[in-house]
Amino acid sequence: MKVTVVGAGNVGATCADVLAYREIVNEVILLDIKEGVAEGKALDIWQKAPITQYDTKTTGVTNDYSKTANSDVVVITSGLPRKPGMTRDDLISTNAGIVKSVTENVVKYSPNAILIIVSNPLDVMTYCAHITSKFPRNKVIGMAGVLDTARYRAFLADEIGCSPKEIQGMLLGGHGDTMVPLPRYTTVGGIPVTELVAADKLSAIIERTKNGGGELVKLMGTSAWYAPGAAAAQMVEAIVKDQKKIIPVCIKLEGEYGINDCYLGVPAVIGKNGIEKVIELKLNAEEKALMETSRKAVKEVMSVLDTINQAV
Repeated sequence: MKVTVVGAGNVGATCADVLAYREIVNEVILLDIKEGVAEGKALDIWQKAPITQYDTKTTGVTNDYSKTANSDVVVITSGLPRKPGMTRDDLISTNAGIVKSVTENVVKYSPNAILIIVSNPLDVMTYCAHITSKFPRNKVIGMAGVLDTARYRAFLADEIGCSPKEIQGMLLGGHGDTMVPLPRYTTVGGIPVTELVAADKLSAIIERTKNGGGELVKLMGTSAWYAPGAAAAQMVEAIVKDQKKIIPVCIKLEGEYGINDCYLGVPAVIGKNGIEKVIELKLNAEEKALMETSRKAVKEVMSVLDTINQAV
């Protein structure tokens, strides 16, 4: 199996490293636009193989998509972070141009690949890659829910004083402050989380989860990479190993949850065909209202991309 990671920044390089040391695939191609960066990081990862004992081959290339040909999965991490003075619309315009170009090149050489989108703003970049690739919706998947639920579960593990392995959680909606964590579907060793965490503390954890990315930016002055990179790698693993893993991912909804033509996070079965089944949870009135708020927020951002595309 062959996987390409486009973008050799912190997130892309971490994803490639996890794919390699866990021997998820035989070959990883790391591609970047900046001369020598992908080559150097891929070489560094390969030189670690004798130390941590794996044989996945990592190869770096500078902007040569022919080397990515016949990839089974392509992870797209390319894009710029939001800079001071840059509006949301500026960020969307810049990163949409990057994601569109990357997607066109990827599709040219790997027409049967499954795409995993990590670039931000996540929901609208998944939309961008989907309409650019013209792939069916099950083959264009946004990575957000894996990361968001990981943060949620990590915070809960700290509060409860248990292993994060014991916690199962779920959330819906957009990637950001309109995400919809679902305490009703959160368990700790099979026990409902509401039996173990007081309501006020659970509410605080949910708010911290919604702002999880921003918390890290404030601490480090840049966005996270270890957890996002590992999250993308977990999605790759679910696909290449046909695990039928149930995880929350961003996908174009086509009637699920009463929503059409909007890219939102929902739980899905992930296997060799990408998204094999969207799971529709029964939401109560409060959860439905939060989901609608999230839908409106994402749809508004999608409309910005539509306006940009119409102007081109």
